[in-house]
Amino acid sequence: MVNAYGTFQEYYQTTLLPHTSASDIAFIGSLQTFFLYFSSPFVGRVFDTHGSKVLIPLGSVVCVLALVMVSLARPDQTYQVFLSHGVLFGIGISLLFNPSIAVLSHWFHRHRALAIGITTGGSALGGVLLPIILGVLVPRIGFGWALRVVAFILTVCLALACLTIRTRLPPSKDLSWRKAIDLGGFRDPRYTLAALGSFLILFAFFVPYTYIQIYATFRGVPPHIGKYLISILNAMNIPSRIFLGILADKYGALKVYIAAAAICSALCFALWLPAQNMASIVAFAILYGFFSGALVSLIPTYIATISPPEKYGARVVYMVIAVGTLVGTPTAGALLNVVDEAHFTRLIIFCGVLNGAGAVFLGLAAFAGRREACSEQRADCA
Repeated sequence: MVNAYGTFQEYYQTTLLPHTSASDIAFIGSLQTFFLYFSSPFVGRVFDTHGSKVLIPLGSVVCVLALVMVSLARPDQTYQVFLSHGVLFGIGISLLFNPSIAVLSHWFHRHRALAIGITTGGSALGGVLLPIILGVLVPRIGFGWALRVVAFILTVCLALACLTIRTRLPPSKDLSWRKAIDLGGFRDPRYTLAALGSFLILFAFFVPYTYIQIYATFRGVPPHIGKYLISILNAMNIPSRIFLGILADKYGALKVYIAAAAICSALCFALWLPAQNMASIVAFAILYGFFSGALVSLIPTYIATISPPEKYGARVVYMVIAVGTLVGTPTAGALLNVVDEAHFTRLIIFCGVLNGAGAVFLGLAAFAGRREACSEQRADCA
């Protein structure tokens, strides 16, 4: 649902909330992502003590309820969409996403990056199918009933998740909220630089996913092609998260993370910026979708490699990232307050620069890690 928000962005702008600015509508989408990441230390603390038996069922109920409430939203009632789609649904997915990733550390070590890549590939598959489902159903049965159908589909998926997700390690008996947040990671320059780099990358990550369909319409791409661009972006995420996860297990998560961020930056400048026809826009969606898939799945993988296992859940890198996701797409929406050539140029440059800057900070994290490894080797020799 998060990856498919571009479909909602266009529908809200053109039909449900036509008198609301693009920036305010984008804020609704970024708010759900903010909750997903920002709550991770607190949800992680509950997971450590109770496992998934509480969080997954509760998150499932909240998510389905939120979608039903979105389906009942009235035209031009922005606060209704804000509360249901932004706040309530954001809280629901935070209860689902964090334990779904955390439980993998109970079962995988050597192939953790691949396991996380396969798991987060589920979000990419949803991002492929949901825009298509909504695109077919909304003209036929209306937005409200189309969203109720999606809610039913998610009910089936989440019911299976409730039955199959299980922890392996014994729960912690200490539910001290003082330990829910660990700021000690910032003493490690690798952690600090990786957090800054991830903040910049996630600041820009959802911009193409949110605005590529609007850009295609602006360039005159036929609707029967343009409405599938978000699905194309997400479809390429699936092999990306698996294949790049295999490379990360072999060569290191940070190396693959840096390369993917740098390539995404280059694609914004070399392909999206000059794209004026259907072929080049589709090519950008394919390539950006492939390389951007690693930008989400490799964050937890790398942080896990430089964090003590008992402190990983309390590390606040996701809270740092959450701020970036919260303000990223609304900032882009403010840059695109008028849909024309000049404003789209600003939007694309904004996305490319942030990805490039994020890659630079990740490179500095790799350099800091190399220096630390050399220092340890010299200490061992002494």
